[in-house]
Amino acid sequence: MSNKSLIALIVGVIVVLAGWNCFYIVSQTERAVLLQFGRVVQTDVQPGLHVKVPYVNQVRKFDARLMTLDAPTQRFLTLEKKAVMVDAYAKWRVKDAERFYTATSGLKQIADERLSRRLESGLRDQFGKRTLHEVVSGERDALMADITASLNKMAEKELGIEVIDVRVKAIDLPKEVNRSVFERMSTEREREAREHRAKGNELAEGIRADADRQRRVLLAEAYRQSEETRGDGDAQAAAIYSKAYGQDQEFYAFYRSLRAYRESFANKSDVLVLDPSSDFFHYLEKAKP
Repeated sequence: MSNKSLIALIVGVIVVLAGWNCFYIVSQTERAVLLQFGRVVQTDVQPGLHVKVPYVNQVRKFDARLMTLDAPTQRFLTLEKKAVMVDAYAKWRVKDAERFYTATSGLKQIADERLSRRLESGLRDQFGKRTLHEVVSGERDALMADITASLNKMAEKELGIEVIDVRVKAIDLPKEVNRSVFERMSTEREREAREHRAKGNELAEGIRADADRQRRVLLAEAYRQSEETRGDGDAQAAAIYSKAYGQDQEFYAFYRSLRAYRESFANKSDVLVLDPSSDFFHYLEKAKP
């Protein structure tokens, strides 16, 4: 190969390389700025094929897709000075390519660090305005909306990024508070159990006392009725005896003597020692021939 041919080849390679470096492509998922000797000369370059001056212009491209910042777990105080452990994350994307490049040199790590500090400050401020009940229930959505709005306002102005959403993943009590709450809940449950047992014992005693009272009343009523029945029976028996005695006194006396004989001699082992002239033997003496 002659010197002329070699020179022509070298010149051709240089021309090809220069021509290649004259073009650049920005995809749909990217944002870009065009630099000239390190200074931004064109901002927010649109997607497509573009031309630049080799070795004079530089292109810096940034991912324009949605990014996620996972903030570390932080300890915050609520309005009533109760400590909570909060896990949160933020969704953001590049909005102003020039400002993003100027503020972060186009590095996502730097953007995350600065946004994380602002997110922590915003969460601390929002939790400090609300009670524990509000941040875990009714006003949780309002809290996230407020922090999203305030963080986005700062991020657009300082970092050239748009904060799409901020979400609180979890709100927990610190470990030492969890132990204290558990012990307090355990003590409260034991107290309630003692109260329930005491009320149950009191109720049981009342039921037993009422049952005993009703038993005594029923027994007394039954005894009264039995005595009345017995009295009525005795009265009727006396009336019958009196009527029978009045009709034939001699026969009634004889009948009573027979009953006395039968009852006296019912047990063969019994021994009676009586005077032969006793009234007990009156009818036996009369029965002799």
